[in-house]
Amino acid sequence: MAEPDETYGESRSRHLTELLRQLAARIDSLDRQGELLGHVSELLRLMGDARSELFHYEVRSTYDSPEVAENRRIVEDASQPPDFLTSEREDDEPWHPPRTE
Repeated sequence: MAEPDETYGESRSRHLTELLRQLAARIDSLDRQGELLGHVSELLRLMGDARSELFHYEVRSTYDSPEVAENRRIVEDASQPPDFLTSEREDDEPWHPPRTE
């Protein structure tokens, strides 16, 4: 079964790593031959492929499933102070001494 598009699996991670290594190796090879700037179009294509895959990696590796997003929202809501607590006293609390201002 294929992985959902929202996830970034191990095989795709290995592919991205290999793309980056190939780009680095090609840059190193061209640099050693003194031809680095002579192959700009090739390097732009390789960098474009790597950039695209890096973008997908960043988006997919940080993707929250609907369940995770809902759980995160619940935790964030629970960490906020309750809105029913106020600093003002209500009039129906006779056990508090009157305020002196």
